[in-house]
Amino acid sequence: MSHTVTWDPRQYLQFSNERQRPALDLLAQVPLATPTRVVDLGCGPGNVTTILRQRFPAAEIVGVDSSPDMLAKARSAAPDCRFVQGDFATWRPEAPPDLIYSNAALHWVGAHETLFPRLFGLLAPGGVLAVQMPAMHDAPLRRLQLAVAAEGPWAPHLAGEVSAREILSTGAYYDLLRPLASRLDLWETTYLHVLQGEDAVMQWAAGSSLRPFLDRLEGQLQADFRAAYAAALRPHYPRRSDGATLLPFRRLFLVAIR
Repeated sequence: MSHTVTWDPRQYLQFSNERQRPALDLLAQVPLATPTRVVDLGCGPGNVTTILRQRFPAAEIVGVDSSPDMLAKARSAAPDCRFVQGDFATWRPEAPPDLIYSNAALHWVGAHETLFPRLFGLLAPGGVLAVQMPAMHDAPLRRLQLAVAAEGPWAPHLAGEVSAREILSTGAYYDLLRPLASRLDLWETTYLHVLQGEDAVMQWAAGSSLRPFLDRLEGQLQADFRAAYAAALRPHYPRRSDGATLLPFRRLFLVAIR
């Protein structure tokens, strides 16, 4: 059974430049000049909230996240923004926002068939829903988490555990939002992240999709699980001759205008 994930902002931000690039690419396609109300849905440690503040200096900006640790980091990173703890599936704004911006967050919750139309319906007239989500469920990075979790002394502790959810197809999001939106843009990008350090892909995952598994293990058992996962990843993500590791990472983007 899945559980509420605890987040380590320091681990997540270890690859902050790589994680930030898709956020900037999404923001570049938001066709708003002077929105009044902006929501950073799934704001995490606030690194992207600060970019929203720079882009929209006059807007009221609210960051929403389910993690108290992430929110504490966000309040420090963006003290001139407001932050609230909330569940993506049930959160409602105090007033209709002009922009709901969500970078690498909504894949952690299910029922997108109802979630995306609901979020779109919360917007003010002319408002924008801008979303980016990893599309990595077929990649070794994600597949091997489940495979390694099912074998070894940690398996009883991880029985039934899952990570971020598999997202819908691009066509499904089109079918959900196109009847509602005056304009809808959908695209996918595969980033080739050049990571530094030993077992860099494992370290990347430890800041995001591996968290639910790590949460259930302690001490040596957690260390052994991390080592086994790292070993399983190496043939798929070998270190290059200069010591770097290449991580192809596919992401889905959508910008829907009400």
